Amino acid sequence: MTAVSKYAGAIALDDLEAQVKREFGDTRKKQRSSSASLEQAQVSFSASAAPHSTIFRFSVINLAGFALAGAAWSRGWFDAVFAADRTGLTFAIIAVFVAGLTICATKVWRIGCELIAASQPVPAAGTWAAGYLSTIAGRDSGSRSIVASTLQLRIGDWITVVRHFANSLVLLGLIGTVIGFIIALSGVDPDSVSDVKAISPMVSTLLSGMSVALYTTLAGAGLNLWLMINHRLLAGASARLVATLVERGEADECP
Repeated sequence: MTAVSKYAGAIALDDLEAQVKREFGDTRKKQRSSSASLEQAQVSFSASAAPHSTIFRFSVINLAGFALAGAAWSRGWFDAVFAADRTGLTFAIIAVFVAGLTICATKVWRIGCELIAASQPVPAAGTWAAGYLSTIAGRDSGSRSIVASTLQLRIGDWITVVRHFANSLVLLGLIGTVIGFIIALSGVDPDSVSDVKAISPMVSTLLSGMSVALYTTLAGAGLNLWLMINHRLLAGASARLVATLVERGEADECP
């Protein structure tokens, strides 16, 4: 009788242990399923937010830049620069900056649209995403790697023009510096240094030339910094686009 009771108790314990394992296993499965769903939702949200965040950051950066420029204008700093620069080189620097910023804005918009297309289940026809996915379809890993490298080089070359505009701003500022020193030194006559009446015109010419040199350098350097920040944003968005397309292509070709 005692042996039968022990055997029955052992069976009951085995059943209880099996039930606990089943319940615990179901709980773990539910937790893994919920965590996987959460990760997928986070990835989906980040994929949809990335294109819009690029355009949003570009807008915020340039709104802040134009706000600072407006504050400087209200204080009369721009009037002082334009009045001191009799060569008109500052206007050329600003025109080059506006052209570079406009080109950068169009490229940021295109990259944002391409990021949106890359996050879609079926990219729209005519986009880089659709062209890349159709190009690598059915190819081996080596061919896909070559196509991805080519895409990266093409996009990098496509955004290089913005950096060229930014570098030209620095060069224009240096040209203004040289012109300013030439103007400053052109009014200096060593033979007339001892003449008190000739000193005043020489000092006036010297100050005028130094103003041209300093203001053009300041304009070129400041606007170069502004445009390079935009170029860095564009380069980062382009890198994310290439990474997204490569990951999308590998996921489609190697499910």
